Amino acid sequence: MTERYRLAGSTASEILASVEAAVRDGELVAGDLVPTVRALADQLGVAPGTVASAYRTAQQRGLIETHGRNGTRVRARPALGERSGGSAVPEGVVDLASGQPSAALLPRLDPARLRWDRAAAPDVLVLPALADLARTRLAADGVPTDHLTLAGGGLDAIRRVLAARLAPGDAVAVEDPGWPNLLDLLASVGLRALPVAVDQEGPQAPALAAALRNGARAVVVTSRAQNPTGAYVTAERAAALRRVLARHPEVLVVEDDHAAELAGVPLAGLAGATQAWAFVRSLSKPYGPDLRLAVVAGDEATVARVEGQLRIGSGWVSTLLQGVAVTLWSDPGVDEVVAAAARAYDTRREALLRALAGAGLAATGATGLNVWLPVPDETRVVADLLAAGWAVAPGRRFRQGAGSAVRITVSHLEPDRVDDLVRALRDATRGRSGGPVTA
Repeated sequence: MTERYRLAGSTASEILASVEAAVRDGELVAGDLVPTVRALADQLGVAPGTVASAYRTAQQRGLIETHGRNGTRVRARPALGERSGGSAVPEGVVDLASGQPSAALLPRLDPARLRWDRAAAPDVLVLPALADLARTRLAADGVPTDHLTLAGGGLDAIRRVLAARLAPGDAVAVEDPGWPNLLDLLASVGLRALPVAVDQEGPQAPALAAALRNGARAVVVTSRAQNPTGAYVTAERAAALRRVLARHPEVLVVEDDHAAELAGVPLAGLAGATQAWAFVRSLSKPYGPDLRLAVVAGDEATVARVEGQLRIGSGWVSTLLQGVAVTLWSDPGVDEVVAAAARAYDTRREALLRALAGAGLAATGATGLNVWLPVPDETRVVADLLAAGWAVAPGRRFRQGAGSAVRITVSHLEPDRVDDLVRALRDATRGRSGGPVTA
């Protein structure tokens, strides 16, 4: 264990509080070893079971994780109330790290058109007008809409769906590399993440089969614009995944279609591949990050359980937000704005991919806002780019077993700056600013 901090306490709750305080205050940092159960028990003069109980709760809360013979370490992104999704971008640096859409390309709202439907809350969970619009849009993509509800954004929807079907200790098959917030969510509620390798057609069927053989009780799949690789599930890949899932009808399948109208490719869905399923479409990427609302379609039992959680918690999703969604989804002019934004992101992403290929840098990014670039040393690349005026996201936030890389969000990448960025990337990956980089 690191010598910077010594854990303390005589009860499981006190030891747990000591671990949490050390992580929160930065005394224990990502990758630090914590003492073995027996070593800490001897140090504190308590029973090994007391330490084991504290560690078990710390793991369920997403603070630490076990690595077999390599010991127990602080998680790369410990699930604490004050954790950040990334570092602040300094003034004067181009933000290619946030993963958010460009504010300049979002639809504009007319406040005069917004109304709070007082009659709907709290007895009606989904405004009828929104339910009709959601069913029309999902049905056009082949998603069954017999059972439909709402949640407070995509991650909230996934959390509720998993809670409806799983228990702490269960394993969930997730994409690798994949969405950091999902990995944090799983850790914070005591679920185990089993990595599934991803290529540009989505999760690889053999990797999913292996995760299911290893006990995964659920799988979370990004339908399109996968974060961070830009992958999307093709019709051929969906068919292969369905064949794997057919051998595990009890597994929960959760589809995350967060990009939806921005994706630019048809949906190849997995709805109904197993007995328990949910399809989640959030609105924040196409229409604005502050629109924390997601439509959830699924089998009858899963949707009913999600609604039950909602009723005993927040009660309902804000009808003001629902009204915003109705306004946006009802306006053909908004559809044109979103379509124009999708074309702009495609243009920026494809221009970057072409320029990278021309510089001998192989990257991926078939859909969405992001490009994933494997690099020899992501720490050096991120630092060198920052010094050159560019902020990109280090791959360690996204990967479990995948190789070193950086994620580049194209939202704020102006076309006339692509060549400048690629020159900086080429120099950083070749180590010109700080000596040679070896793979």
